[in-house]
Amino acid sequence: MPEIGSSTHRCAGARAIVLGVLFAAGASSGAATRPQPADLIFINGGVYTQDARQPWVEAVAVRQGRIVAVGMNAGVQETAGPKTTVVDLKGRMLMSGLIDDHVHAMEGSLASLYDCLFPSSSTPEEIRRILQGCVRHTPSGAWIGGGRWDSSFFKNYSIPSPRRWLDDITGNRPLLWRDDTGHNAWVNSAALRRAGVDAKTPDPVGGQFEREPGSTMPDGLALEAAAERVDHAIPARPARQYREAVLHTQRMAHGFGIVGLKEADALTPEIAAYSRADRRHELHLYVATCISTLAMQDRPGRVVDFNAIDRIRDEYRTPLVQTDFVKFYLDGVPTSARTAAMLEPYLPDENGRRVKGDLHVDPDVLARDLIELDGRGYTVKMHAAGDRAIRVGLDAIAAARQAHPESDLRHELAHAGFIAPEDLPRFHALNAVAELSPVIWYPSPIIDAVIDAVGDRGRQYWPMRSLLESGARLAAGSDWPSVVESMDPWGGVQAMITRSDPYHASSATLWPEQAIGLADALRIYTLGGAEGIRRVSETGSIVVGKSADFVVLDRNLFEIPVTDIKSERVQETYFRGRRVYRRAAAPK
Repeated sequence: MPEIGSSTHRCAGARAIVLGVLFAAGASSGAATRPQPADLIFINGGVYTQDARQPWVEAVAVRQGRIVAVGMNAGVQETAGPKTTVVDLKGRMLMSGLIDDHVHAMEGSLASLYDCLFPSSSTPEEIRRILQGCVRHTPSGAWIGGGRWDSSFFKNYSIPSPRRWLDDITGNRPLLWRDDTGHNAWVNSAALRRAGVDAKTPDPVGGQFEREPGSTMPDGLALEAAAERVDHAIPARPARQYREAVLHTQRMAHGFGIVGLKEADALTPEIAAYSRADRRHELHLYVATCISTLAMQDRPGRVVDFNAIDRIRDEYRTPLVQTDFVKFYLDGVPTSARTAAMLEPYLPDENGRRVKGDLHVDPDVLARDLIELDGRGYTVKMHAAGDRAIRVGLDAIAAARQAHPESDLRHELAHAGFIAPEDLPRFHALNAVAELSPVIWYPSPIIDAVIDAVGDRGRQYWPMRSLLESGARLAAGSDWPSVVESMDPWGGVQAMITRSDPYHASSATLWPEQAIGLADALRIYTLGGAEGIRRVSETGSIVVGKSADFVVLDRNLFEIPVTDIKSERVQETYFRGRRVYRRAAAPK
């Protein structure tokens, strides 16, 4: 698709104004009345519609939260009335608001507000200083949460007993810190005691407690399901924290130009908090919640509790909170933990073992689950980081398609980075979505950890161009707070185009042949995300009849160097025609 940048081209083909929903019903005599005037009009802009019929226009009109006209200035201004607010964009770019299709926003916001955090680049000395400060502010016996330590932290630093290292600082305060992937935990002795874990505790299915040398005592590193075993011992947070986390999430999202998000693994208290916010009219954000099945998947052969999932969906669904989504974890991560399920073995670990990683769900059971959930109207998001997990996920989708050929639900394979060549065309054939995390598509510490574990295969990671060319549907998400520091999507947009680090000057790239263009990147973050949250008829593009969900940028993305996209600062965000964010003016 050609990318049009100049103002002349922006307006070409946009002479006609579309007024399809402006006309009110006629009077009793049958005569048509004059159209009701717009509430809000934007003029003199570079409006990127993502409508192939007129991709660029100058102006947009909004009435009662809906787009009622797009086109040239003169035509759109005919919709104005005496009370219409007219905004002069002065050449700035206006486009659809972005949608984050994979984020753990409540988890990240709760951690930001209440937990003990440090950058993944932190050294042991830096972590010690931060933890000492957190301990001083944590009452005796209270939990300490947060993190995020680097996936290769214990490979890079010699800490014989991570548990004892923490014990020396924390005392009787139980601590659980997640790593940068969010899959593994670093815990102290007090946390293990609270969870009932000791030297006699066996490893759970789908997880492992690392043990101290020459002993069966856990050393403080809990992988995958073992991390969840300890996490379940943490008491529930008070409702006020969840409410503040919703508002914090919303403020952050609007500041980045995000108008919708999908909670990729939503616990019931998180779903309830979003639902309460909408019922209190505090929510101005589309939210899709993937109901978590982690507690239902304590062994690979267990079928999930469909009735329990239905109860959560029905109790918490509201106009802005869609609860028709479910999350499965098919495997782990392809870092030094070696828990992603691969078709070929990893490189030998420190003990010389060559493993392929484990599936967390029995393939036959997964197929049964997916058939049932598809029949009940749920979109299923499956964490599938390894190519074997991708294959098993596609097989389950194929089973659902055979059982329900009339279904148009687009099930998602999240983190689809490693895909066997023969499986790649199956995404299009099965109407499955490859959901991607573009913010890590460049050389970085986590990519180094992947390459250290899988070898040169790690240099061919995230085949997005091949997926697009195959006709596959794509969506993108930040996966915050895993790996990244925020939900900011603009570095991810840039990384899709450059396949290089958007934040540090570097010429290194990761599989640059898989780079895509700006137009495709924006479509993935807007229309692709709208499809992902099942609101594509409502949002994702600037067309008549859709909700007025858009952002105003200070620069046209098509007219600036690609390497400047990461520093894009949203000027205003509108949700359903209401301005929900405005960037404060810089001090003079």
